Amino acid sequence: MLTSSKVRCGVSAAVRRTPALSRQGLSEALFAWMFRGLVYPQIWEDPAVDMEALAIDRGCHVVAIASGGCNVLSYLVADPARITAVDVNTAHVALVRLKLAAARHLPSWRAFHRFFGSADDPANVAAYWNHLAPRLDAPTRAYWEGRGAFGIGRPRISMFARNVYRHGLLGRFIGLGHTVARLYGVDLRAVLQARSRDEQARAFETLLAPLFEKRFVRWAAERPFALYGLGIPPAQHAALASAGSDMASVLRSRVERLTCGFDLDQNYFAWQAFGRRYGGGEHDPVPPYLEQANFPAVSARAHRVAVVNAVMTEHLAAQPAASVDRYVLLDAQDWMTNAQLDALWGEITRTARPGARVIFRTAAEPSLLPGRLDAPILARWRYEEAASRVFTARDRSAIYGGFHLYVLAD
Repeated sequence: MLTSSKVRCGVSAAVRRTPALSRQGLSEALFAWMFRGLVYPQIWEDPAVDMEALAIDRGCHVVAIASGGCNVLSYLVADPARITAVDVNTAHVALVRLKLAAARHLPSWRAFHRFFGSADDPANVAAYWNHLAPRLDAPTRAYWEGRGAFGIGRPRISMFARNVYRHGLLGRFIGLGHTVARLYGVDLRAVLQARSRDEQARAFETLLAPLFEKRFVRWAAERPFALYGLGIPPAQHAALASAGSDMASVLRSRVERLTCGFDLDQNYFAWQAFGRRYGGGEHDPVPPYLEQANFPAVSARAHRVAVVNAVMTEHLAAQPAASVDRYVLLDAQDWMTNAQLDALWGEITRTARPGARVIFRTAAEPSLLPGRLDAPILARWRYEEAASRVFTARDRSAIYGGFHLYVLAD
């Protein structure tokens, strides 16, 4: 098991690209510090798109960056043989282990949905003590029963009695966005009142688009630290800025797609962005792992997931050759240097079985591998360009420039 000091070093190594005393280095150090706690109570990649691109079958071993665990648990619907969820962030590891224990041991789907769908009921804390705590490993219990910095505040498990989606770095960032909007007279929750795509488009044009013309919003968008709450590290901010548009315009286009690109009754990402929650009813949109019809499969297969606190490259280096079928890298490569990309893909190529698939997302539109990844390694993989464009267009999270699928070519 990794010690906390090793994990902190892993987070730092993942984002540190420049000398520590440089301006960019200081920005990277600040981001690494902020990323050490709970960042994503909900992961912001669309698992429906993931599962179609991955083409998971019963024989598959999936290795995925865990993050908040929504996708890892959702992949169980596709019936893989096993999933290894890897994350350097100890808070994310504790969250995924809590979700897996809840899927296995809470008495019903309604109790499970109340815990992670509504996530704002004191009964969830009682359910933790009655059903989950005795079945969790010691580090996971220590995290959820522990308190914040310096031992101050309520136990972390109480977040599930106070809307967990308002917590974590992302939850607080979304809350800040709501506060800024209110200062300009805009209630972002009003977007959710739209009942058609036309009404969604009108809501964007009248409520949201003018915000991106405000001087403060444009100023903040150009400052990397202002977007750390979205999980955008300095290198990713630079990649977006180098695309030729100012950052306020980039963010405007992403928010427009989130608002208008999909029906609101099918897009739980929009509910989280504009409502800071999932919809209030049992039939409102949620990730696949929270859907009532999927609960029996998720519950029965939760034991197939192993959660590992490690850096992805180091984890793969310890695995046998030709032992993995599917890889999910989220947007982690946007943080990496060329040397880190070579090391990661060297291990992916070594551990990949015939027909292996890799998916990842990028802040900018193009795949970042050409011209950066070692050419002999890249030549082993076939880029599914047309399919990647289709998947990008269908990704309901709407915040990424590109979704990318690579298939082992030999």
